[in-house]
Amino acid sequence: MYDALPRRARLRRWLSRETTGGALLLAAAALALIWANSPLAASYTALSEFTIGPAALHLDLSLSTWAADGLLALFFFVVGVELKHEFVAGSLRRPREAAVPVLAAVGGMLLPAILFTAVILVTGDTEALRGWAIPTATDIAFALAVLAIFGRGLPPGLRTFLLTLAVVDDLLAILIIAIFYTATIHIVALAVALATAAVFAVVVRQRWARWWMLLPLGLVVWGFLHASGVHATIAGVLLGFAVPARPVHGESVARTDTYDDLVRPFSSGIALPVFAFFAAGVSVVGTSDPLAVVAQPVVLAIIVGLVVGKSAGVLGTTALVTRTTPLRLPDGVGMRDLLPIGLLCGIGFTVSLLITGLSFADGVHTDGARLGVLLGTLLSAAGAAVLLSRSARRARAAAADAPAAHTIDGDGPALGYDRDE
Repeated sequence: MYDALPRRARLRRWLSRETTGGALLLAAAALALIWANSPLAASYTALSEFTIGPAALHLDLSLSTWAADGLLALFFFVVGVELKHEFVAGSLRRPREAAVPVLAAVGGMLLPAILFTAVILVTGDTEALRGWAIPTATDIAFALAVLAIFGRGLPPGLRTFLLTLAVVDDLLAILIIAIFYTATIHIVALAVALATAAVFAVVVRQRWARWWMLLPLGLVVWGFLHASGVHATIAGVLLGFAVPARPVHGESVARTDTYDDLVRPFSSGIALPVFAFFAAGVSVVGTSDPLAVVAQPVVLAIIVGLVVGKSAGVLGTTALVTRTTPLRLPDGVGMRDLLPIGLLCGIGFTVSLLITGLSFADGVHTDGARLGVLLGTLLSAAGAAVLLSRSARRARAAAADAPAAHTIDGDGPALGYDRDE
């Protein structure tokens, strides 16, 4: 069936797979690290700082800024669509079932921030406190990719738990960016952006709505939100939330599905890898004192926050909630199964790198913070992969003597819907 699809459809489906998105992210980050620490490091810096765009509109931005503010809006549009689906027709529409992963997401954001702050205060580098939110984020696409690769055969309840937790994590990260990383707000530009977003919300519900009608409206929202002082990626979330999550006008599928299928290949195949390429290029070898970058307190603070804080926050909150309230985990999922899920939540990467850029504009802590994100993500992913592999082997061995059951197979989309709902 898959081989019978047209070549373009096969490419779109391949780009939308969890494993593909994770592989492209890793490849882009690895290329950036190698280039930034090679004899050609100056060319990487020149490429990142190359400026393009209309100066009259104050959009003469560097390529790295275009990747963070522009292309990443596509990723946040997909996140917004996913959030809308989950609230209206997905796991978050049933508060009792969603309560445990939702509370786990909150705990998984509070503890990393606390540990980061504690490490920074102990080491005395108080200027680095601006980065307290860096280890609070989870890269949903990367985390689901690791689960898909190493968790084949595990119960689907684990993926649902991680997906729900990561979606709420993304929502909280969006709120953090909007509230704590907006220095000044230009009211007129913000009002125009919100008014245009309202027009988008009306048009996207019409029978005659087409993507080429919505694209100009989306660009206007992005442009005025960028001019307002609010981080421009929030435009993607606003527009994603505006898409109806239930079928309208007699259509067989919700438009969240339609636009998710349309935008996701560009998000996972272009936007995220390009952003990772420009954000992950930490130069260590080329500095006068490479150890000075590694020894920055912010590196240790982020690693502790991602590896220890995320997993301990998620597991501790889950244990507390399930033991002191009537709330329970999904069927077939126990606390032991959640240890690798806690580590998966420590894969900060995309959003953590974005917050790094927003936290440190002086360059003093930027390389150290990015290195901390990369090392923390690598350690979390490696630990989760080992634990998932062991659990999956046990699950497959047990399943060999039991009736066939639905399990994680790794072929779902990067953020994935429960299509049976």
